[in-house]
Amino acid sequence: MIKVAIYGKGGIGKSTTTANLSAALSKKGLKVMQIGCDPKSDSVKNLCGGKKIPSVLEILRTKKTDEIKLSDLVYEGYNGVLCVEAGGPTPGIGCAGRGIITAFEKLEELNAYEIYKPDVVLYDVLGDVVCGGFAMPIRNGYADFVFIVTSGEMMALYAASNIVSAINNFGNRGYAKYAGVILNSRNVENEVEVVQKALGEIGGKIVQIVPRDGIVQMAENQGKTVVEAYPESEMTDVYMKLAEKMLEACNV
Repeated sequence: MIKVAIYGKGGIGKSTTTANLSAALSKKGLKVMQIGCDPKSDSVKNLCGGKKIPSVLEILRTKKTDEIKLSDLVYEGYNGVLCVEAGGPTPGIGCAGRGIITAFEKLEELNAYEIYKPDVVLYDVLGDVVCGGFAMPIRNGYADFVFIVTSGEMMALYAASNIVSAINNFGNRGYAKYAGVILNSRNVENEVEVVQKALGEIGGKIVQIVPRDGIVQMAENQGKTVVEAYPESEMTDVYMKLAEKMLEACNV
C-alpha cells in the first residue's frame, strides 16, 4: 500500500485532479481509497455521482461512538474507489485541522486500511493553511509521498512554497517525501516557465502538466470525473499518464 497526500491552494483544482487520478488508478486495476481532508467535504463528489457523502465528523456528531461502523464512513464510488470525507466542525465553532485528526483516528480505530486493503490511499488536503491538523498527512506515517497541485499564479506558487517548507520541516524525521508538482494549467502567460523558475527556488519538478480543457467542467456538470464521463478523450489520457507518473515517482 502506498499513501499519497495531494496538497494545493483552495480553488486550484486539487480535488478535481485527485478524483480523476483516483479514477485513473482504478482503471489500472488498483484498489484506491480517496480521503477528502477539506471542511467543504466535496473531494469525492464526482466519484459518487455528484452527491456529497456524510463526513466522518457528521457521523461522529449524530451517532454514538460505539455504534459507528466502517460502512457509515466509507462509501464505494466509481469503479470501486473507496470514498471518505473527513469533514469539518460546525461553521464558526471548532478547528478544521482538529477535525482531520479526529477523522484519521476514527478510521485507524476501525482498522479501515487493514479491512479494505487499498493499494493506493490518496489524501486530498487543503494547502492554504498548513497547521498541525492539515499537516497530519505529512506526519505520523500517514502519507509516504506528497504531490502539490499548482498553476503559474503567484498565490498558488506561494502556497506550494509553504507546503514544501512544511514537508522539509518533517523530512528529517522520516515522514512523507516531496515528490513534485502537478501543473494544473490556468493559461497564465509563459506558465510552464514561470512554474519551473519558481521550482528553482522551491525545489522539485513538474510531474505532469494538466491542460485547461472545458471537458473537465462538462464532466463535473454530470457529477462525474472526466475518466468516467469521457473515457476516450484526450483529457482522460492526461489523467492516465498522471497516474503512471505518480506511480513511477513513488517507485511502484
